[in-house]
Amino acid sequence: MQVTAQHHVLAVPDIAATARWWTEVMGFQVWAEPPGWIFLRRGACSLMLGECPDAIPPADLGDHQYFAYVVLADVDAYHAEIAARGAAVPPPQDKPWGMREMPVATPDGHRIMFGQDLG
Repeated sequence: MQVTAQHHVLAVPDIAATARWWTEVMGFQVWAEPPGWIFLRRGACSLMLGECPDAIPPADLGDHQYFAYVVLADVDAYHAEIAARGAAVPPPQDKPWGMREMPVATPDGHRIMFGQDLG
C-alpha cells in the first residue's frame, strides 16, 4: 500500500483567527471550507482546522509533542519569509541527526517542526 497524502487535523477555539494566522503569517492557502472546518495547504502539507471552542488549549496540556514534522527544501528561506510576516520563531539550527530544524508554536499552542535534510 502506498501513502498518497497526509493531512493534519487540529482542534482550534477560533477557526477564523487561526486560519488567518496560518494564511497571513505562515503562507498557507485556504482550499475548502465545509461547515465547522477550514482546510489549508502549502505545497504537500495540508491542515484541517476544526472549530472546537470547548477543547483544552494545547498550551495548557503541558506536553512537548509536535503535531507534524514538515521537510522543506530551504528552511532558512522559510524562516526569513515567516519572520518578515511577524512569526516569533527562532532561527533554524543544525542537529546531530543531519537535519536543520526550526520549531514553530501557533497562537493556539500547537507545535510544528520544519526541517531541511542536510545530507
